[in-house]
Amino acid sequence: MSNIKNIRCILLSSPYADADDPEIKECFPNGPKRTVGMVEITLENGVTGLGEGYLAVFAPLVFKSIVELCQPYVQGKDGFAIERRVRDLRSVCDYWSLQGAARHVISAFEIALQDAKAKSQGVPIFELLGGAKTDTIQVYGSGGCCDAKGQFEKELDLLSSLGITLYKIRSIKTDIWRTVWALQQAAARGIQVGVDMCQNLADPPQAVDDVVAFIDAVHEKTDHRMVFVEEAIGPDCPEGFKELRRRTDVQVCGGEVITTPKEMIDRLNDGVYDFVQPDASVIGGIGAVMDIYRAAREKQIGVVVHAWGGAAAIMASYQAAFAAAGGTLVEYPMLAFPLAAEMIGDQGRIEGGRLLRPTAAGLGVTLTPEMEARYPFDETAVYSCMLTDWGPPADSYWQE
Repeated sequence: MSNIKNIRCILLSSPYADADDPEIKECFPNGPKRTVGMVEITLENGVTGLGEGYLAVFAPLVFKSIVELCQPYVQGKDGFAIERRVRDLRSVCDYWSLQGAARHVISAFEIALQDAKAKSQGVPIFELLGGAKTDTIQVYGSGGCCDAKGQFEKELDLLSSLGITLYKIRSIKTDIWRTVWALQQAAARGIQVGVDMCQNLADPPQAVDDVVAFIDAVHEKTDHRMVFVEEAIGPDCPEGFKELRRRTDVQVCGGEVITTPKEMIDRLNDGVYDFVQPDASVIGGIGAVMDIYRAAREKQIGVVVHAWGGAAAIMASYQAAFAAAGGTLVEYPMLAFPLAAEMIGDQGRIEGGRLLRPTAAGLGVTLTPEMEARYPFDETAVYSCMLTDWGPPADSYWQE
């Protein structure tokens, strides 16, 4: 054992994507800059661990406040007793945040403890979870936040250079010709396409009829088929996902906003998704993602980890995927994020369209004082869910 000597909340802000990207224009009112929130735990043996909660992208000061609230309840306790520390944190938070913000913070603590314990033993985290079950995992490129052909082409060039043959784009129900264009351009390079319909932010969400009409309209205009539709119905409408599965042969997936393993496992058992997308920085940490993998194997349902946070969030989900027998596909975020890239370094290498197994001890991320100085926290660098609709280019643009 090694007790927890110190706990530090770290907020950093980094340049992100491009000012002309639709996601930036719609969701980042103060420009192309994004914040990550991390918990750094230092053990008495001198080892530090890093964890991340996705909450800080949206509400960094809320993240910081919850970290400070939780800190006294784990300070001085055994840092190797991870499940016990998580139970302690849940005792603090579950009454007022069984689902939601506090789960992101608990995720950060859990990931940091996993990182510190694995570093103390000199092994990657997946070794604590039973060892890696594979040396490589297929990745899909996650981008497609594009409203210009040149933006799509730039991402397709990146996919081709990495040998990636599956690409996720973002489309809403009116983006029929834009989606057709993307499917055709990708197919010319031997790349298949899945579609994120972004209903995890929609209130009220679109109807099942709308999704079916969108799929049918796209498929009427091209011989190329979308591989999956993600978050096509609102997250609070599991019956809608089930109905959609009955009405289309396109795979239906979701789950990135679900914050407890129980809820996701209940949905697995209820046949809500063809495959699920847990995120270690949202659902309670690496152990929680492993719970999802175990439950999914019993139901023969796929698990594809969501990886859209910073370095610690991404690598936490990747570590779980390497340790899980069912980890056959992971998300690779394509938008430029220098802080995350610098922290991950060579531990997120992709060759031939496949992620190589990390070799460094712990998560496989590095954070130095120099990095912290280069990426100081900017309170204006927040993701806004109050979307600004700039409107897509006319259909004629995509039909040319």
